[in-house]
Order: sequence, then structure tokens, then C-alpha cells
Amino acid sequence: MNHHTSPPAVQLLLWVAVPYVCLTVCVAGHIWRYRRDRFGWTCRTTQLLEHRWLRLGSPLFHLGAFAVIAGHVVGLAVPASWTEAAGIGEHAYHTTAVALGSVAGAAMVAGLAMLCARRLLSARIRRTTSRSDRILFPILLATVLLGVSATAVHNVAGGGYDYRATISVWFRGLFTLHPHPDAMASAPLLFQLHILSAFLLFAVWPFTRLVHVWSAPVGYLRRPALVYRSRRSG
Repeated sequence: MNHHTSPPAVQLLLWVAVPYVCLTVCVAGHIWRYRRDRFGWTCRTTQLLEHRWLRLGSPLFHLGAFAVIAGHVVGLAVPASWTEAAGIGEHAYHTTAVALGSVAGAAMVAGLAMLCARRLLSARIRRTTSRSDRILFPILLATVLLGVSATAVHNVAGGGYDYRATISVWFRGLFTLHPHPDAMASAPLLFQLHILSAFLLFAVWPFTRLVHVWSAPVGYLRRPALVYRSRRSG
């Protein structure tokens, strides 16, 4: 898929219509879910059913995910001219991004693999797997693996791909209402598949356990401490 062979209609469908539809579903779905299913706004933990794999897999996945998301925000939202103005050259940026991204991606993949294996191998946890989980986990796994594969093929084993000249331009254009589908259409196939799976993930996000990401327990910081007293104390 590239800008020389893809018909304009296909470019508009994949890189304009699909992203906007997915983002609209994501926003509207979160509003609907919060109003209609506030008590179901949870990650539905299965810690009581099995905790050994969860104890290692969950921190690996979450820490890796936070680092990957931070890297995506910098890479997609921050123009190259800004980092250059800050004294960070393209080579230094690329080397740092690939190194840190590889570590974060490896942690995320390892953690997600443990969580998926835990859910598949434990009969008790399989019985608690909801319909939304069966949709979420394959999409999440595909998104992660495609992202890692794109980085490995084009930026580690390959000569390096400057996604900030194409994908980042297209991504920022979506939010300024001036998308550039031709920029995204010229990106390598693995990056294209990664982007499409990521937007599909955004679309299903509000209907899955991922909504718990927005529920940071800030209220606990203001709650008074609990004091326990022994019944034998006077």
C-alpha cells in the first residue's frame, strides 16, 4: 500500500473515515458506559483466582504500556522541529527512541503473554472471561505485536524509518481537521496495520475492562487514615 497505487477513495476510507469513526465511537461509548454501567466501570480483577502469574505479568504489562504510550505521545504529537530546537538531533532521537521503545515493548509483550497464558491455562479464570474480554485480548495482542514487529523490522533490523515525516504528520492532521491520507498511505504495511488495529482498539475500549484506566483512585489521597483498635484494649 503506498500513495502511488492506492486509489484516493481507499486512502480516504482507511486514513480519514475509519479513524474519525473509531474516535467518535470511543468518546460516545465512554459517555454511554459511564451513564449506563457505572458499577461495571472496573477491571474485573481475578487476583483471588490466581496470583502468581498476575504478580509478575501485570506490573510488566502496565509499566511497559505506560512507557510505550509516552513514547507514542512524543513521537506522534511532538513535531521533529520541536525536538531539534531543544537540541536533540534526529540521530540521537532515533537511537534513544528505538532503545527505550524496544525495552518497553519487550516488557509489555512479556507481561501481556503472561496475562493471556494465565487466562487460557486456568480453568477457573477461563470461566470468568466475558464476551468483551474475548474481543479485547486478540485486538490488544495484535496491536502490540504489530507495533513491536514494525519497530524490529524497520528500525532495528532495517535501515530505520522516519515515521515523524509521514505518520506523525497524518496523526496531528486528524486533530487539526486537516488529515493527510497520502502521508499515511506511503508508510510501510506493518505500520499501517499497527495503526488500524490501534484505532480498532480505541473503538472497543469503552465496552471493555480498559475503562478502568481512567479511574485513578485520587479520592484515596484525601481519605482519612483507618485506625484499628484491639478489642482487648481498654
